[in-house]
Amino acid sequence: MDYRTLLIVFGTVFIAELGDKTQLATMLFAADKQVSLWLVFVGSASALVLSSALGVLAGGLIGGWLGPRQLSILAGSGFIAIGVWTLLQAWAPAA
Repeated sequence: MDYRTLLIVFGTVFIAELGDKTQLATMLFAADKQVSLWLVFVGSASALVLSSALGVLAGGLIGGWLGPRQLSILAGSGFIAIGVWTLLQAWAPAA
């Protein structure tokens, strides 16, 4: 087993997830005293596992057609597009 890769992926994803919208949403669900913390944990952990599995599958498929540089450009462009869309939504007048 390649422990170096395992630790790099773990560290990168862990740091990326700290303080993001997913963690904040999970904290909001857990703050509700009427819900089970165990169910909030299982639900959020399952969602993260499934979304990670989709990312691995997509990366494996796309990686067959694109090299790491092109994939980084595509991912970065996607992040920029989401950021621009988020800013436009924030500045749009309420309907």
